[in-house]
Amino acid sequence: MKRFDVLTPVGVIAGIFLIAAAIAWNSGTDGFAFFFHVPSLLIVLGGVMAALTVTFPVTELKRIVTVMLQAFKHQPADMKEIVSLFIKLSEIARREGLLSLERELEQIRDPFMKKGVYLAIDGVESDTIVDILQAEIQSLEERHKRNRRMLEKAGDYAPAWGMLGTLIGLVLMLQELNDPAAIGPNMAIALLTTFYGVLLANLVFNPIASKLAQKTENEIFVKQAIIDGVIGVHHGQNPRVLEEQLSVYLSQNDRIIPQVKEANTDAKA
Repeated sequence: MKRFDVLTPVGVIAGIFLIAAAIAWNSGTDGFAFFFHVPSLLIVLGGVMAALTVTFPVTELKRIVTVMLQAFKHQPADMKEIVSLFIKLSEIARREGLLSLERELEQIRDPFMKKGVYLAIDGVESDTIVDILQAEIQSLEERHKRNRRMLEKAGDYAPAWGMLGTLIGLVLMLQELNDPAAIGPNMAIALLTTFYGVLLANLVFNPIASKLAQKTENEIFVKQAIIDGVIGVHHGQNPRVLEEQLSVYLSQNDRIIPQVKEANTDAKA
């Protein structure tokens, strides 16, 4: 079940807060008004959207909001639970045969794991099972990569459009050189587009793209463990051997605790 990933909005809000605090430190709350300029914001956001429209087809662009929202969702995978479930399936398969696992399918919530176990029950060759599941992982990775590229490109385009807006502002400012008093304010406004571009690229687009890449890596890591578990059950491996094989996917703390307990038991003996 997906949960709300609180760290993503906290990071964005923290970044905005730090910038706001720096502005207030130097010029008080009145300084906030100088950093809000609608035309500059329109140049950056409009330019990014225009560039993305040229780069990607409409079918992919329609998903950009949905893709960004994925960074605000978290679906943790309990590797200890996965390992325990495979040990249980291995014990049942060795005792009663692979066909007996059919009644256990309802307890498997992960669709990828359920598919792998079903293929094993159905008598599919191990190599074929691996090929099918690996193909699904590759498809997932490619699909996520395409979605992520929209945000990565937005992160590339935003500073460029910010610089373009600054050049526009400088050209307009140079037309008023006969009024020295207007140069300072006009220069400040001209630089705001660069500010918006850099801010959006480095606080929104690029961080969210990196977050999605990390989520994909974690998902693939779990699926690789599932493949090893399915093949172990399919081959009728000893549950203890399978446990050792799958323990490499557990965190170091999860693996150390049983060893410490065993060492303490030996010491007492």
